Amino acid sequence: MLQQFDERNRDLIVNVGGRLTHRSEAAVSPFDSAVQGGDAVWEGLRLYDGRIFKLVEHLDRLRDSAQALAFAEIPSHETIIAEIRRTLEANRMRDGVHVRLTLSRGVKYTSGMDPRLNTSGPTLIVLAEWKPPVYGRGGLTLVTSSVRRPAPDVMDPKIHSANLIPSILAKIEANAAGADDALMLDGAGFVAETNATHLFLVERGKVSTGHTRACPEGITRATVLELCAANGIEHEVRDLSLAEVYRADEMFCTGTMGELASVTTVDGRRIGSGEPGPVTRRLSDLYTQETARAGHPIFGEPDG
Repeated sequence: MLQQFDERNRDLIVNVGGRLTHRSEAAVSPFDSAVQGGDAVWEGLRLYDGRIFKLVEHLDRLRDSAQALAFAEIPSHETIIAEIRRTLEANRMRDGVHVRLTLSRGVKYTSGMDPRLNTSGPTLIVLAEWKPPVYGRGGLTLVTSSVRRPAPDVMDPKIHSANLIPSILAKIEANAAGADDALMLDGAGFVAETNATHLFLVERGKVSTGHTRACPEGITRATVLELCAANGIEHEVRDLSLAEVYRADEMFCTGTMGELASVTTVDGRRIGSGEPGPVTRRLSDLYTQETARAGHPIFGEPDG
């Protein structure tokens, strides 16, 4: 699975530190913490007909991550929303858009990892692109990566940081194997997530997903669990092994950029019928209905 260039994005206006510029002229300082050491946090948002789904939840997670990294300054939700709005308006965007937020500790006065070198910051980057869900609906192929998801005693995954090297290494392995993405395990050998998404299994109609000990607290993942609870779909959160993956009736992954996408092959083994299953299709429909009705109006005041 390789994302293709969308011609509509050729003349994007991007927002770096409040400055709106053409994508070819956008600049981040070489002294910025994101460049110096990946010292930044990020979120992915999706715009549906003028509304950003789960916006407050995403901004809460951004703030929580920045607080955990002891950022001296963190912009308010209102400030970030205003910059998102400016960026979307500059690009005349209202629907079918993915927004990548990056918040770095800011600019240092000399290179080095010490946060005390940061006397200017933070830096907020708003990148909005025309981008439909990135996964096809026919079913994804995964291979299990040799790269493990680090545990909280190594790097706490509840910090949604810009350090994505483990994911990149896993994606390199998936590319070499001709797979769409990589399945990643935790240190104990249980399913964590893919290099980019959370994973769910379906067996005998019951939906299961793994714990988040070694992966981020996914907002789309939480939404799927809420949809299960609201619609009488049996579900649980527990440790999942590879053997359970291989014998599952259905499997799907979740994320803001790709929404819900069926997984039909893992490590050369067909999952279930090899086609998107009925529970996956039902949850995907429920998710579509949820995004069509809910969300934070970005061009006006939210209801209530």
